[in-house]
Amino acid sequence: MTTDHTSGRLSTWAAAMVVARRDFSAILFSRSFFFFLLGPLFPVIVGMAAGSVGHKFEANIAQVRLGVAMSPADAKALLAAQDRLEPKLGAAAPDMVALGTNGSAVSESPAKLLNEQRGNVAAIVSGTLDHPVLTGTSDQLDAWKGQVSLIAAEAKNTAPKDFPGVALSPIATSNASDRQDRAHTAQAGQMLLFLLTMMLAGMVLSNLVEEKANKIIEVLAAAIPMEAVFYGKLFAMLAVSFVGISVWGTMFGGLAIAGGHSLGDFATPAIGWPTFVGLGIAYFAMAYLLLGSVFLTIGSMATTVREVQTLSMPVSMSQLMVFFFATYATAVPGSTLSTVAEVVPFSSPFAMLSRAAQDANFTPHLLAIGWQMVWVAVFVHFGSGLFRSRVMKSGPQGRKVKKAKKAALQAA
Repeated sequence: MTTDHTSGRLSTWAAAMVVARRDFSAILFSRSFFFFLLGPLFPVIVGMAAGSVGHKFEANIAQVRLGVAMSPADAKALLAAQDRLEPKLGAAAPDMVALGTNGSAVSESPAKLLNEQRGNVAAIVSGTLDHPVLTGTSDQLDAWKGQVSLIAAEAKNTAPKDFPGVALSPIATSNASDRQDRAHTAQAGQMLLFLLTMMLAGMVLSNLVEEKANKIIEVLAAAIPMEAVFYGKLFAMLAVSFVGISVWGTMFGGLAIAGGHSLGDFATPAIGWPTFVGLGIAYFAMAYLLLGSVFLTIGSMATTVREVQTLSMPVSMSQLMVFFFATYATAVPGSTLSTVAEVVPFSSPFAMLSRAAQDANFTPHLLAIGWQMVWVAVFVHFGSGLFRSRVMKSGPQGRKVKKAKKAALQAA
């Protein structure tokens, strides 16, 4: 442990590590941290329950069908033609059902039959084989008019009898397909990074408010540099966040594997999965420290939790706009807009993670992480200086006040 021999105080980084260890231990072994870990489980449980109910609801609804309201002879011929063409049409073949009973014709109009909501019939073919009439909503008409015409022609024996065979030449992937799939991987990475950052960065807000109320911050400020307090609290909260992510990742990863899901469901990033995951961790740390340093400054200036919530709202909304900006820039990689998103400190982690999914060059990431670290230092020093001058009254403004008071005492 290093010390500043001129003043007998710990150096900034040594003091920051002391504060970080203190805060990390205090949070990690608190009862509230256990409930914090349980927090994300409730939305997942609700989502799984809603998905199960939705799946059961969909299973109870049969596939929509195409009713046939023709004369018995025409209906029989049309259904036989549908059976013959079904291997050719595949999934596009409509599920047809005759609406007459016991071989009798249907007397009601197609519109009336549809309004009666008989079964899952979504459209009805009436008329004759020479002049079939399709009744239904516009989307059903657009989806089935071609198939009905072909099946009617087959029923009249006027459809082609010799369909040419199509030779299939499958390929594993294509350049355009790779770009599109990697863009989806980039967007998924950005979304996960944003959700984790916004969910976890808010922890630093109330921490400093509580210590201000308990006068602990005054003791720390008297013993170590204020920058060390800010760095220590940020590093402690970042470490706590990594603990939470590790626990959630283990639980959700186990559930995903049990459900048959894996990273193979996403396209392999251009830079490779191991490097992409490593950069994701690094960019989460940078995004957390950047946003956390702003939140820490807000928390240091606020006096109550309500005031913290009021002041943090604009920052949270602006961070949402930054995320939308970075996501939009993902759609145009290599453009001026993408470059701006990579340079702006708050959008840089999101934009660079997207770049990792679509570009195999690793060097820009080293530059980007260094650039983001510089801005973390800038925000921390600005916030700690603002806290000293406005709250602790130990900055330049505080010294002027003290000098003015001293001069007034001497004059008296």
